[in-house]
Amino acid sequence: MKGDYQELVDEISGLLGAPATLENRDFGLVAFGAHDSDDDTAMDPVRTRSIMTRRSTPAVRAWFEGFGITRATGPVRIPAAPEAGVFRDRICLPVRHRGVVLGYVWLLDADPGPTEERLAAAMEVAARIGVLLSEEARAGTDLSREFGAVLTAGRGWQRDMAVTALRDSLGPDAEGLHTVVCVSPWPQEAPSVRTVPSAAALASVAAPGPAGPPSLAALIRLRSAEVPEPALGAADRLRAIAGRGATAGIAAPRRGLADLAAAWHEASAAARAAAAESRFGPVAQWSAIGPYRLLTALPAESAADPSVRALLAPAHTDLARTAEVFLDCAGQASRTAAALGIHRQTLYYRLSRVHQLTGLDLNDGEDRLLLHMVLKGARL
Repeated sequence: MKGDYQELVDEISGLLGAPATLENRDFGLVAFGAHDSDDDTAMDPVRTRSIMTRRSTPAVRAWFEGFGITRATGPVRIPAAPEAGVFRDRICLPVRHRGVVLGYVWLLDADPGPTEERLAAAMEVAARIGVLLSEEARAGTDLSREFGAVLTAGRGWQRDMAVTALRDSLGPDAEGLHTVVCVSPWPQEAPSVRTVPSAAALASVAAPGPAGPPSLAALIRLRSAEVPEPALGAADRLRAIAGRGATAGIAAPRRGLADLAAAWHEASAAARAAAAESRFGPVAQWSAIGPYRLLTALPAESAADPSVRALLAPAHTDLARTAEVFLDCAGQASRTAAALGIHRQTLYYRLSRVHQLTGLDLNDGEDRLLLHMVLKGARL
């Protein structure tokens, strides 16, 4: 379908004698015509950024929408504004289908500009683009529903049917190498797959668990299990959309769709680990979260073990932190004191208070294991 868009954009460029750019209604780049002019002003900062990053800034979007392009049914002429990075006049051709704006074709205006007849012919091509965008949006909605069904269906025939439906929709791509990315929290509907170039499907679903937060699941195509960059790029792009505080997790790569539910659990667990442990960064891979692979599988109430409940009270935050760092440092007092920036005698005093509150013996391996697991689990 990308080739269809390119052909139609080139047709508009030919009709109007200027390179055209097609963006969806979210100002994401879809296709653009070749630029071979020696005129430097033809590639002003706004057009350059759109082509290089495949997206315009919210400020640029708001500025152009101020000219009524979301309501227009015909060409809209927009004057230059050097202070906004728009060095040349623009012509915007709204791309609509059944009254709904789905995108915009942008061209640089000139003096004299294209005739009304040529603009009318270009609008007819824009209408054909609108049909394609509408069909793609409808297909993407269906794919989102099918992908979400695979992730949330119970075991057995329901999941098997959901996997079959998704496999049929994806076609040959279904048997390729994929991973799943979880972005959480996700406060809105799933965006278009065009938001993420490597995405095969996106779905807004709740993360696994009895009170899983609203999250976004992304099925990401990979070329190699050893090259995770498409998934990392997808996670960063989607986190930027989700807003401040969102974290992301990436599952282990898999071929085919049979294990998507397991991949979703891995991705959501990694996102939880990223939220709990800053050392993982805002994006965590399942393969890198260590003990959290087990801890995220435990029920939430396991963090409230009776022996440690008193230590987890807000009044004892420093003691809990001291115990966790001590266990992270394998019980080495000098390393722990250095990490906390305290004297060793202060450390010993705090550890004795931990023993008094919990009854756990920090010289006993099983007691240390229990305490360490509960402290880490409390972060989740």
